[in-house]
Amino acid sequence: MKGKLYIVATPIGNAGDITLRAIETLKIVDVICAEDTRVTKKLLSMYKIEDKKVYAVNEFADAGKIKHVLDALDGGKDVAFSSDAGTPGISDPGALLVAEARKVGITIVPIPGVSAVATAMSVAGIRETPFTFYGFLPHKKGRQKILDTLLAQEHSIILYESPHRFLKLLAELQERVVAGVQLEVTVCRELTKMYEDIRVGAPAELIEYYTDHGDQVRGEFVLIIRKI
Repeated sequence: MKGKLYIVATPIGNAGDITLRAIETLKIVDVICAEDTRVTKKLLSMYKIEDKKVYAVNEFADAGKIKHVLDALDGGKDVAFSSDAGTPGISDPGALLVAEARKVGITIVPIPGVSAVATAMSVAGIRETPFTFYGFLPHKKGRQKILDTLLAQEHSIILYESPHRFLKLLAELQERVVAGVQLEVTVCRELTKMYEDIRVGAPAELIEYYTDHGDQVRGEFVLIIRKI
């Protein structure tokens, strides 16, 4: 009998957000795959989960690493996959492993938990249901065209951004503000962590704030953009 592949959501910052089911799953599986084994090993140590084989499956994973995991599943071993933080398969390489496992008939079991997208939306105060989640924009090629296409839509847009390009993104949004159409941006920084900060404003207001408070342009950002 083939093993099962468990897709395990992990905390996005606060370790206390892990679910009981996630802990139990990590305890019972034979093998754990992780985007960053160092991050996962810290989590395992915190919850006293020992003697587990932990393999790296990240954006640099080649076909050989994926096959190694598939062979373990085919041999009857249960495998858990976790990303660095949040729900695997959303802006991380977990989707590749899931797709390959499904091709060979592996049963895939979601172990739900924290997602930065849902966490950010829960504090944005936006009642409209439709939204587009894009994740990280390209660093260079196609970035401006994709941003224009996203902003042509009427519903909210959710983006991830690194601190290195955060102010650049705000400037790009400000450039696209036109007469009669204003943009409201909810900036969620370091969600669930010690320095969590949630700020709402027009692109120009946020540029002014973060230019004056450069010490806050660090950590992980989730931006929700809507037309008002």
